[in-house]
Amino acid sequence: MSYNQNLAEKIRQHFADSLNIEEKEMFGGIAFMNNGKMCVGVIQDDLMVRLDPEIYLDVLEKNGCREMDFTGRPMKGWVLVEESGYARAKDFEYWIQCALDYNSKAKKSVKKKIKK
Repeated sequence: MSYNQNLAEKIRQHFADSLNIEEKEMFGGIAFMNNGKMCVGVIQDDLMVRLDPEIYLDVLEKNGCREMDFTGRPMKGWVLVEESGYARAKDFEYWIQCALDYNSKAKKSVKKKIKK
């Protein structure tokens, strides 16, 4: 899988003292789960952030931020941030905090049973 290993390591370092963080490779990238819920991740060189849908339109105005769109339909509450938007420590912390603030309110995904 090809994703920005340096960004993934930066996220790992941020969560180094957190007990409830789990890493999962998905979407051709890596996701960091907090309390069993997707929180942040890396897709290619972008920081993937799950955040409160209430602030979604506001954050789209921020430098380097764009809609997360895999299927032709943007996913409200998910954004991708290019390096220009997370390169400074202050900006990186902002995005991580947005994800953590929402994580406690976010619903856990329900795994669907596959019929055989």
